[in-house]
Amino acid sequence: MSFSSARPLPRRRFTAGAVGLALVAVVAACGGNSSTAGGGTEEVNFGYIGDFNGTSLLAIADDQDLWKKHGLKANAKVFTNGPLQIQALGTGDLDFGYIGPGAMWLPASGQAKVVAINTLGNADRVIAQAGTTSMDQLKGKTIGVPEGTSGDMILTLALQKAGMTRSDVKIVPMDASTIVSAFSSKKIDAAGFWYPAIATIKKQVPDLVELTKNSDFESQVSFPTAFVAGNDVVAKQQDKTKKVLAVLREAMEFRSAKPDEAVKLTAEMLSVAEDQVKADAGNVKILSVKDLDAMTKDGTIDKWLTGMDNYFVQAGKLKQPGDPKTYYTGDLFMAAAQ
Repeated sequence: MSFSSARPLPRRRFTAGAVGLALVAVVAACGGNSSTAGGGTEEVNFGYIGDFNGTSLLAIADDQDLWKKHGLKANAKVFTNGPLQIQALGTGDLDFGYIGPGAMWLPASGQAKVVAINTLGNADRVIAQAGTTSMDQLKGKTIGVPEGTSGDMILTLALQKAGMTRSDVKIVPMDASTIVSAFSSKKIDAAGFWYPAIATIKKQVPDLVELTKNSDFESQVSFPTAFVAGNDVVAKQQDKTKKVLAVLREAMEFRSAKPDEAVKLTAEMLSVAEDQVKADAGNVKILSVKDLDAMTKDGTIDKWLTGMDNYFVQAGKLKQPGDPKTYYTGDLFMAAAQ
């Protein structure tokens, strides 16, 4: 995967580049130079998405000098979705990345490891043009969706709930920025999409209709977001993995204790208004480190992942459910506390 499209953007203690998108702000990379008793600084290539879920911990880590504290220098790259990051992990262009729930089938199929659960998401929606009041009114209509993402997932669940299949509608694969422009110009009738990008669309189409959301399916499946790593990174670079997890754990503790400050730091990193990030964070359930440790120990997270695997089998993404113990490295996450 090439990052030639990324443009350098100087920033305090930041060393890497940024990509401007219609639906997210210009963002930059984080990290700092330092030396450690062990003889230097390890570089880590980290992917993320420019929203509260995907950015907040990196913004905190930069502000609190957590990379430096743990002998790391982070070169962060912004992506529009999780599947692209999984691809970059596979080619070695990334060491770590962030994915939403819709991409969780990729580590379940063995293409990466889930090294940390991040949040529970409620940002996904099926949106439609004004006048549409139910999913069945979308029969034969054109629906844009970023394939393999949580937008794809929420659309599939909504169709199933309405007794429909994907063949009942005209699904057009689109990247996120194309959906923003296509829906705003009414070139598509609906979309499986997410906040904060939907907020961008609402500026042009204030009367759009939200037909369904994640919480409509909470009894059926949870929607965890996660940090992922390349298989080789986890297997062959255990010290680096432990350091990165230590950074994420400390950033999680900060975010839980100071949610307003986390919003502020995220807004600064994304160069957007705090109100916009606060609205985005309102669609997220923040999980504390204590919660994550407890839910790893008692099997709750394994149950979430198994439920998602079952969905992905029904959706045709997986041939059979994966075993969370083969791709969720919860033991490493907890060990990083030491």
